[in-house]
Amino acid sequence: MSDITTTARPEAPVSGVRIVGRWWLLFALVACLAAFTIVRPQMLEAGNIVTILRSASLMAIMVLALTWVIAAGKIDVSFMQVAALANMTAAGLLSKGSGWAVAAVCGIAVGAIVGLANGLLVGRMRLSPLITTIATGGICASAAAAIGAGTSIRIDDPGVLGAFLSASVGPIPLIAIVAAVLYVAAWWLQERLTFGHYIYAAEQNEEALIDVGVSASRLLVLVYVMSGVCASVAGVLLAASLSSGQPMIGASYFIDGLTAVFLGGMMIRIGRPNVIGTATAVLLLAVLVSGGALLGWPDYQREIIKGALLFAGVVMAVRMGHAPEGLKRGSGT
Repeated sequence: MSDITTTARPEAPVSGVRIVGRWWLLFALVACLAAFTIVRPQMLEAGNIVTILRSASLMAIMVLALTWVIAAGKIDVSFMQVAALANMTAAGLLSKGSGWAVAAVCGIAVGAIVGLANGLLVGRMRLSPLITTIATGGICASAAAAIGAGTSIRIDDPGVLGAFLSASVGPIPLIAIVAAVLYVAAWWLQERLTFGHYIYAAEQNEEALIDVGVSASRLLVLVYVMSGVCASVAGVLLAASLSSGQPMIGASYFIDGLTAVFLGGMMIRIGRPNVIGTATAVLLLAVLVSGGALLGWPDYQREIIKGALLFAGVVMAVRMGHAPEGLKRGSGT
């Protein structure tokens, strides 16, 4: 076991109020699903549930490691552009005759490289994570557009990834099962190994990492690389799902991704991003999008709701003293 400790609030007696407080987001998810079902019974139709699970799974994979970047007190606003670059890299290679194996590996490698650059700039050079990832995100967006000369790239054969995304185990999409397994493994890393203690200590008590011989800069490089890889995996999967490379695909995931992480931070570890909270928030957003579509809400109304939820999550993080660098009170970046 590690000697690392983080400042904890006094444990309150176990009570119904405390349980609701820690798990309120899950109750909100169930309440939203029930409310939409009452108004539109087709909400619970098998086809709609499958669609919700597939879209939520891709988003969940994209922001899995972003959760840990923000939990470590940093920020990464390049994740959606990394996904777009990986998406276009894979599509571009496929259009030139490469197979899916090469296209997927190269797309994911691009994400790892961008994540490494972010990690070195933030972790080693101590640059502002917000400004750094805005810059790298802009470079990724420009590179994604350049690959297709500003237009999308058609993919004639979605290949084995397309088959994977279409496959189901009984009524449950295979991609949803894979995403669930990834999140269970991530929860184990976060809660049962010292890795999780190191992540939270990086935000709260970085000196404690040094005391036990852990390099905070190397830890940050690792989580940024993981964030880049997760985003690029989602980007490659989106290429197979849409049968095309879309240079602007990242724009639709920006608010959703940050909202999922910050809103998820209001569950279980109040004020601190955690993977169970992120997974629950991703499902909640998917339900809101699906229910809103069934009710005929225009896109701008759904974006207003997402923006309000993101704002609430950020405010909670700031008030609890766990906001990432660049969003803290009095921050100059």
